Amino acid sequence: MIRRLAVTALAAALFAACSTSGSEQVTTSPPPPSAEPVSLQEARAIAKEAYIYGFPLVDSYRIQYSYFVDKHDPDYRGGFNEVHSEARLFTPEDKAVQTPNADTPYSMLGVDLRTEPLVLTVPPIEQDRYYSLQFIDGYTYNVAYVGSRTTGNGGSRYLLAGPNWDGAKPEGIDEVLRFDTELGSVIYRTQLFGPSDLENVKKIQEGYQATPLSVYLNQPSPPAAPPIDFMPPLSPEQERTSPQFFEILGFTLRTMPVLPREKQMRERFASIGIGPDGDFEADKLSPEMRAAVEGGMADAWAELDKLTKDKIETGEVTSADFFGTATDLGGNYLYRMAGAVFGIFGNTAAEALYPGLAVDSTGAPLTGADNYIVKLPAGQLPPVNAFWSVTMYEMPQSLLVQNPIQRYLINSTMLPSLTPDPDGGYTIYVQNQSPGPDKEANWLPAPKGPFQMIMRLYWPKPDALNGTWKPPHVVKT
Repeated sequence: MIRRLAVTALAAALFAACSTSGSEQVTTSPPPPSAEPVSLQEARAIAKEAYIYGFPLVDSYRIQYSYFVDKHDPDYRGGFNEVHSEARLFTPEDKAVQTPNADTPYSMLGVDLRTEPLVLTVPPIEQDRYYSLQFIDGYTYNVAYVGSRTTGNGGSRYLLAGPNWDGAKPEGIDEVLRFDTELGSVIYRTQLFGPSDLENVKKIQEGYQATPLSVYLNQPSPPAAPPIDFMPPLSPEQERTSPQFFEILGFTLRTMPVLPREKQMRERFASIGIGPDGDFEADKLSPEMRAAVEGGMADAWAELDKLTKDKIETGEVTSADFFGTATDLGGNYLYRMAGAVFGIFGNTAAEALYPGLAVDSTGAPLTGADNYIVKLPAGQLPPVNAFWSVTMYEMPQSLLVQNPIQRYLINSTMLPSLTPDPDGGYTIYVQNQSPGPDKEANWLPAPKGPFQMIMRLYWPKPDALNGTWKPPHVVKT
């Protein structure tokens, strides 16, 4: 599995300054002269680069298609440019996104900015409730945040504009936010305090509004952009091995103007037909070229495997390095791919950290064939301004685990219902079968086979961000 979010590594989802290592950074060179054909060796190298660059774009497109395009998909939310909310938590039935968050009910906004900007309204929210709006462009960069940490809970209004809009900030708008791409997403997270709190969350979600700028200004609407003839996406398994991946990549790039820093790289991709105007057709490749392209895709996964083994599993690199703005990632497309593979749409570190609990204290992978404990000593609970959680995921799917008590996580809002240790800390029992009536309050059910847990620290405090606080160990009993 490469989706194994291996390690304590994938813990720190995001520093606002992500380090890049020259050994992992995808480098590019000018395209060969058009008069010279591309060799099979060169084509393989280009396919590798284009795959590492394009995986987040293609996988994000798969999710957007599921959420906002395919009305027959069980994960369909509704059309673009409308906020779609559900006052519920994710369950094992939610399969579109790997490593889903089961802490906060979601509101989803698929963004199409080709016609005009959107005005986003956020209602006032009580001060002790955490919420956030994560703005994700087509490249999967976290462009901006609105929420408890960044803008407060007093209510606000924002203009979200695409790359071609050059108007002035309208009256009544707090800030103008921009995407470098015409399509993107906004993910809303609203803290839920418990089952009895669902109606309160629903009222807050009803206040999340998206309005076309012309409607906000009470002006005639501009001519609508032409409808998009969406391509059916590949399955996660097909994304991994099918050369049709590059057809989808070229399609996604049609709504992504070439950034100056990527001009040479995009020209290099175009030398084998990959791009918005490219002629890449997987079924028409010669057997030799198809083998070269498939070899490049395999080389990309091998490089990610090497990063996982050499950097992630040793703790040298964490998920804090995989998410953020384009500036944060500094052109390290391998890190951006790792973020998409291990937990696409992860937050920037200042917003949330993700310590991974993937091995026990001896370094052995976790499995439901064994029983474990996770101790949270008194005075050493995860340091957060909002809240924390520990969520169970079945591997290699990296999805929530079906279990008899329908419990997928343990979080800080549940502490009053847990049984404390004599020292005031807490012991979490991690196993497939119930630990018994006296311990079941602290039971986090595991699957029968391989699994991992992910901690989430929302709005982490400095001790979590600077590494002073360390995640707990998983101890086999």
